[in-house]
Amino acid sequence: MIASLSGRVGHVGLDRLVVEVGGVGMLVHTTPRTAAELRAGEDVTVSTTLVVREDSLTLYGFGSAGERDMFETVQTVSGVGPRLALAMLSVLTPDEVRAALTTKDVATLTKIPGVGKKSAERLVLELGDKVGMPSAAGVGESAPAAAVASGGDGRVEQVTEALVGLGWTGKQAGDAVGRVVASADDDATVATLLRLALRDLGR
Repeated sequence: MIASLSGRVGHVGLDRLVVEVGGVGMLVHTTPRTAAELRAGEDVTVSTTLVVREDSLTLYGFGSAGERDMFETVQTVSGVGPRLALAMLSVLTPDEVRAALTTKDVATLTKIPGVGKKSAERLVLELGDKVGMPSAAGVGESAPAAAVASGGDGRVEQVTEALVGLGWTGKQAGDAVGRVVASADDDATVATLLRLALRDLGR
């Protein structure tokens, strides 16, 4: 198990980054929230988990051990794989997930793409008593708004593609991006637009 990586950020995408460790560039899949906090060229340490499949080895990275632990915990529920777990943490912080589970807030959980009412109820049933109570400071906190991608004509396409990759339909993603672009500053970065679109879809 690769529990963490420390190195220089070689590249930052909307939902992935490359961490250069000992001359090797390690591709790390992550949430848009974590990616938005990083800049190419800076030193970073990310908490990681390695998902092993017959035909692939996929590394997922997070800004904190708590976020990684929640990623692993939700996957103990039948039907929840890495993609859905990553989508969950793209919409909600670990403390928001914990709060929804412990208070049986099915409505909040169903805002996550790929989580229907039955799936949300199963998550609550299996994890509600296991995840503990959220910290008072963590619920509702948003991540720092560091921008990592430059704006440009391709902003809408990039953000829409990232949202579809997280599980929303093309129409849902396109509508959300349209709403946030209309209200955002003209020079808003891709990372900013993605963060706003995730907030819009989480309502």
